[in-house]
Amino acid sequence: MLLLNTTYFGKYASLPMGWFFMACLLAIEIVVMSQILDRKYFNSKIAFTALVSNVVSGIVGVYTSTAHNAGRLFTVWFPWVSSREVNLENDEELFSFVIYFAAAFVATVIIELIVNSIFLKKRYEFRPVMRATIIANVVSFLLGSFVLYSYSFFFYD
Repeated sequence: MLLLNTTYFGKYASLPMGWFFMACLLAIEIVVMSQILDRKYFNSKIAFTALVSNVVSGIVGVYTSTAHNAGRLFTVWFPWVSSREVNLENDEELFSFVIYFAAAFVATVIIELIVNSIFLKKRYEFRPVMRATIIANVVSFLLGSFVLYSYSFFFYD
């Protein structure tokens, strides 16, 4: 097994439904960060910053995953797989999946935190930006994971 063959996400991400899904996750991050930093549901500066940080993280994810997998696979930091790629009953595959997922999450948070702190440093101190970035990513990863993995492990096959 290649390290988490995630060809389904590559296909999904390039379709309108994939773009809609990613836009929904971005909207969630914008709302969460705006609530934490400004006590509002929307702040245009935070929205722009979240957009830029997610694009940067996505570009790094595309480059890293395609370089890691000889340019054949596409994960965009979010390892969307189905039971065709990962057998949840196989401890080795499940362990590899959990490690990859955790590494993707940590890398995403670090990249987004760097971008967010640079763009928001004039208006907010580092600690609130860090808190908002981490919480926004936890919420979007949990919701995104629930939706994607419910679909790919229970409804797709």
